[in-house]
Amino acid sequence: MKYSLLLGAFVAMLGLSACEKTVNNPPAPEVAVPGPAGATGATGATGDNGAKGATGTSGDTAVVPGPAGATGATGNTGNDGAKGATGATGADGSQGDTGKTGGGTVIVVPPEK
Repeated sequence: MKYSLLLGAFVAMLGLSACEKTVNNPPAPEVAVPGPAGATGATGATGDNGAKGATGTSGDTAVVPGPAGATGATGNTGNDGAKGATGATGADGSQGDTGKTGGGTVIVVPPEK
């Protein structure tokens, strides 16, 4: 029983491989190769203006208004404004009080060498 399934598969393999399959591939169709482009033709004459169409009839007045339209997209940011003129010079501030008179001590700083 152990080998019967294996034997059956082996016989099926031999039976299927014994058949010869003949393949007949048709040749690929020839593809036409286009030649170089020709010279550009002359520009044609401008056509005449067409006749004016008839005025259309007025549409019916709607009894029920339609739904509101969608909100439009946000607009672009505006350009920077022009630079303002320079302001006027400010007034002088009030002058401080006179300082106190120093004592009799004098500090002398020696020069650097």
